[in-house]
Amino acid sequence: MRLRIVITLGVAGLLATGCGGKSDPSAADAKASASAPAPAAMAQKLTRPAASPELEPSPSPAGSAPFSEQLAYELRAKTLKMAGAPGRTTAQCPKKTGAKKGTKVTCTTTYEGLGIRWEVTLGDKAPWSATGDYVSYEATPSTGILTRDGVARVLYGNFGPEYVLCNDIPEAVLAPLNAPSRYSCEPVGKGKKPTGHGTPVRATEGGPRAY
Repeated sequence: MRLRIVITLGVAGLLATGCGGKSDPSAADAKASASAPAPAAMAQKLTRPAASPELEPSPSPAGSAPFSEQLAYELRAKTLKMAGAPGRTTAQCPKKTGAKKGTKVTCTTTYEGLGIRWEVTLGDKAPWSATGDYVSYEATPSTGILTRDGVARVLYGNFGPEYVLCNDIPEAVLAPLNAPSRYSCEPVGKGKKPTGHGTPVRATEGGPRAY
């Protein structure tokens, strides 16, 4: 069963079941947009997406699973949210990670083979938890992810166009977080002709955005 998550001012909470531990940073930095092609003309027509997909990792860890596994699962969920589309994910945190306030660890996740490093800091036990079983944490990703399906879902959902043209967005690619990427798209309304000028799309922790 999925753990309950509370997000307050960018801080999330999850069930604490492990013991104290230290960080074990080992993953290499992911280079944003390393595999992305050079900008091209907006000749790529995005497929209109189906209904909103299920973005829950599976399977979820048991309630008695070590804290490192609980944390890794939550980071997989955050990675899927950032991608805005279903995909294969993995995650790994140092096995001795515990729930002690102030603990800092480096975890890694992958989405369709693309790697992200997360710097995680554990915080206080959640005051609303009578048993003290929940602990807050902050997790900062090293880079963002853009997906073609995620971009399509945002643009078709927000603009209601007849179709959307982009400049060759890959199925999934690393991209700078919260900054314009090298990819642009133009939603084209019914009966309208494309202008050839698009809006840059961005990777955010909440999914692809266009502004």
